[in-house]
Amino acid sequence: MTSSPYHHGNLREALVDAAVDVVRDGGPEALALRELARRLGVSHNAAYRHFADREALVDVVAERALAGMVDLVHRRLAGVTEADPVSRARRRLMEIGEGYVEFALTQSGLFRLLFTAYPEPPASKGADGTLAPGDDPYGMLNAALDDLVAVGFLAPEDRVGADVTCWAAVHGFAVLNIEGPLRGLSPAERQATLAGLLMAIDRGLGAGGDWPALARS
Repeated sequence: MTSSPYHHGNLREALVDAAVDVVRDGGPEALALRELARRLGVSHNAAYRHFADREALVDVVAERALAGMVDLVHRRLAGVTEADPVSRARRRLMEIGEGYVEFALTQSGLFRLLFTAYPEPPASKGADGTLAPGDDPYGMLNAALDDLVAVGFLAPEDRVGADVTCWAAVHGFAVLNIEGPLRGLSPAERQATLAGLLMAIDRGLGAGGDWPALARS
């Protein structure tokens, strides 16, 4: 075993960085603590001093994955410029769905770990390490649906269960494109199909409206 260039203070972070890279490239099944130790040139005993077992490392990688997804969705939401409150609320819901799928397709290994190998994703945290209320994909979805009720687009009685409907539809679309029969779609076909799905969700939630004015070319 080669001598380690890592010191006690930064080996943990090096293991997490390496784990994220491994999962990004090979999916959750590629994650093994002993292999990470070998990759970093340290003994497996040194690695186990920072993580008791594989699942402890999975938790941290899942936090990184969740933070990455939340950051991507926030960046998409920052680009929403509609002045009309109803149009803005509808656009925000669309951007959350598109951001969710974008992360799933561009970071499929981390996405699979977050929602399969780790069935209960940890809550995301802000830069100061404190919990950001609702700042996770499901919380952001619920906030967007609440906004639709507040602006009068979604009837309060139709709000019940709408979160599950939206999440199931978008998550199912992502999985079908990662490892299902839709994985052969071209980028243009995939975007058109996703737009159709999101428009169908919008029509099912609200009282109609001019979607061509909202849909992007």
